[in-house]
Amino acid sequence: MRLPRHHLRGYSASSIVALAAALLVAACTSTPPQPYSMRDPQANFATFKTFAWDTGQAADAPNEPVSIVNGQIRTAISGELQQKGYAEAVAGAKPDLLLRYETAAAEKMKSNPVRIGIGMGGAGSNGAAGVGVSSPSAKNIREGTLVLRVIDPARNAEVWNGRVSRELGKGGPPDPELIQRGVADLLKDFPSPGSLAQ
Repeated sequence: MRLPRHHLRGYSASSIVALAAALLVAACTSTPPQPYSMRDPQANFATFKTFAWDTGQAADAPNEPVSIVNGQIRTAISGELQQKGYAEAVAGAKPDLLLRYETAAAEKMKSNPVRIGIGMGGAGSNGAAGVGVSSPSAKNIREGTLVLRVIDPARNAEVWNGRVSRELGKGGPPDPELIQRGVADLLKDFPSPGSLAQ
């Protein structure tokens, strides 16, 4: 669609470019999926103060070293829990909570939204503006999922679990900042120590 220059009177070139940029960002921005969590209504978080990693989780390979990505995930989870007021249990001490997590990656179809572009041009006294709209399309993406399970070892019962998924890069390990943001979203609603069951 082209608009004659007289339809653009009163608008500066910079305001039209800013409008085009805003429309393009709005059309192309997609929000990541919301995290999902469940909490045991019988769990009394007023009694929980410390946490530790469940070493029995790797029973098939107990002496396997923690990978770099797993180390980043653990650091992110520990940091978020400590910001909420929990403390990591010292070695040999019995923790109030045990943490288990799983990761997975899968290919997924993602639809691209409609794209809008605006341009201006012309020579001499004649000028025009153009608006271009592209149709939606789909592409394959790689999506990573982190599932966190929080167990009360005294009851041998799960008191909280959550899942978060994020789009991963083209290849290689996930970016540490992506891990940190995903974990922060995942634990956003995790109860603070001293919280009573609701």
